[in-house]
Amino acid sequence: MTKRDEQLHLGAFIYYTGHHSAGWRHPDSGVEQMFDIQLYKKLAQTAERGKFDMIFFADLLYVYGVEQAASGMLEPLTLLSALSQATERIGLTATVSTTYSEPYNVARKFASLDFISGGRAGWNIVTSQQDIEAHNYGKDKHPEHGLRYEMAREFVDVVTQLWDSWADDALVLNRESGQFADPAKITPIDFKGQWYASKGPLNVPRPPQGYPVLIQAGSSGPGQDFAASIGEVVFTAQQSLAAAQAFYSEVHAKLAKYGRTDQEIRIMPGLSPILGDTVEEAQRKYQELQALIPPDAAVRMLSGFLSFDLSSYPVDEELPEIPDPVEASNGMKSRIQLIMDVARKEKLSILELGRRMLAARGHMQFVGTPEQLADLMEQWFHSYGCDGFNIMPPVLPDDLTDFVDKVIPILKARGLFRNEYTGSTLREHLELARPSVGHFKQTVATS
Repeated sequence: MTKRDEQLHLGAFIYYTGHHSAGWRHPDSGVEQMFDIQLYKKLAQTAERGKFDMIFFADLLYVYGVEQAASGMLEPLTLLSALSQATERIGLTATVSTTYSEPYNVARKFASLDFISGGRAGWNIVTSQQDIEAHNYGKDKHPEHGLRYEMAREFVDVVTQLWDSWADDALVLNRESGQFADPAKITPIDFKGQWYASKGPLNVPRPPQGYPVLIQAGSSGPGQDFAASIGEVVFTAQQSLAAAQAFYSEVHAKLAKYGRTDQEIRIMPGLSPILGDTVEEAQRKYQELQALIPPDAAVRMLSGFLSFDLSSYPVDEELPEIPDPVEASNGMKSRIQLIMDVARKEKLSILELGRRMLAARGHMQFVGTPEQLADLMEQWFHSYGCDGFNIMPPVLPDDLTDFVDKVIPILKARGLFRNEYTGSTLREHLELARPSVGHFKQTVATS
C-alpha cells in the first residue's frame, strides 16, 4: 500500500443528540439540551479543539416518529451563525434543500454566513427525499428523483451566478468622493431557466471564499454526476473498502467531463464509531445501544425505507422476496441498494437489519478500540477509498469528546492529521482553491 503525502480531512457530523436512533435514550445523552444553544456551542468547540475541518448539520423538513424518535431540529443556518461567534477556525456547514428553497434566499444566507464567520461557510446541497416534505410546502408530491437533480443543477447555477454578481473588487468605500461601490462591477444576472429565474444582483457582496464550499451527498448515478460537476466535498455512505474504492474511482473518472481535476474534490464517507478501551467494552456499549431500539420501531422504519410492509413477517427471519425497493423508491436510491446488499450478504434478520439501519442510518458503523479505528481510517485513506471521513458520533456529546481525546492523538502521531490549523477559511482547511468569478459557469459550459 503506497502512502499518500497529504493528510486526512475530517468533518464532525452533528445529528440531534447522536446518530444512533436510540442514542437519545442513553443516560449519557444530552437530549434535554437538544434545543439549547449551549449544547451546540460545546460540540463545536470540542470539534475545533480536535482541529476538525468542519462541523456539519443535516436538515430535515418534516417530523417523524415523535413518540419513539428524537425529532425536530433547529434551523441550521441560524444555528451556525450563532456558532460562528463561539468558534474561530472550524468550518461551518449545513444542508439546505434545493427542492424547497429559492435560489436568491439561499445565495444571500450563505453569503451572509461566509461574511459573519470570516470565510468558513459550506453548503450541503440536497434535493430532499419524501412526499411528507412536499406536503409541508403546499405540494401534493415530491418531484421524481432524476428531475430533482436536473432542477438542483439549475438552482446551483443561479446561486453561483448571484455570488458572482459582485466582482471581488466592487466595493470602493471612498468617503471623500462619496462612492460606495463601482456600478460597472455589480451586474444583474438576468437568469431565466426552465425552473428558476432571478434578475439579481445579490444584495450581499461576493463572499470571502468566492463561493462557500459546495458539498454534495448523493451516491446514485445522477448523484455521482452532480457531485462530479459541482461538488467540492462529497458525503457518501459506504460499508466496505472495496465499495468505497469503487465509488472514489467512479466519481473521479467523471471529473474530466466537466473540465475538473482530482484536486478539486474531497470524498468523505460517513463513519459512526462506538469506542471502548477494549474490544469487549466497545461491544458491550454497542449491544446496550442496540437493545434500546424497540423491535416495532425497527420494523416500521425498515418497512417505510423499503416501501414494503414487513409487519406480518417474523422479525427473526430474513427479508422475504419483495418488489425491487430501489425502483419503487423516490428517495435515497443508493442508500436503499446499499442496505439490500448488506442484508443479503450477511443474511440479517428483519430485526437485525432494522436495528442496523437505525444504528447509523446506512453509514458504516465501527465497534472497537481507538487504535483499531485509526488502523481502519489509515487503510481507507492510503487505499484511495476516501480523502477523509464525516465522523458521526452515536451519542452526543460524549462520543465526540472520546473521538477527539482518544483517536485524534493517534492520527496526529501517525502523521495522518494536522496538529494545528494552518489557514482560517474552510477552503484552506480542505486545500481547495478559491474560485474566480464565473468559475461555475465555465464548468457548466464545459459539460
